[in-house]
Amino acid sequence: MKRGDLYLVRKPPGGDPKKQRAFVVVSRQTLADVRYSTVICAPVYTHGHGLHTEVCVGLEEGLKPPSWIACDNLASLPKSQLTDYLGSLPASKLPLLARALKMALDLR
Repeated sequence: MKRGDLYLVRKPPGGDPKKQRAFVVVSRQTLADVRYSTVICAPVYTHGHGLHTEVCVGLEEGLKPPSWIACDNLASLPKSQLTDYLGSLPASKLPLLARALKMALDLR
């Protein structure tokens, strides 16, 4: 499991109306590598709003419809829920993810 990996999560948290949703791992790699049972993830939605806190993804990342990673809606998920691997962000998208996370968390 590494930062930028996309997984399909069944019964997503937070009262999500979908039965399943894609999430991308956004935790720093050292956290994903250790034995903690959870990682921080961002949900993926099929509709974006053009926000600086969103990253566009699609077929190249293993998703059929064009979608958006929503960095304003982070969740801590048990690693045990991240079983259905969909794909991974290419190296070119990781800086975009980092920028969106900085914007979402108001980091300099």
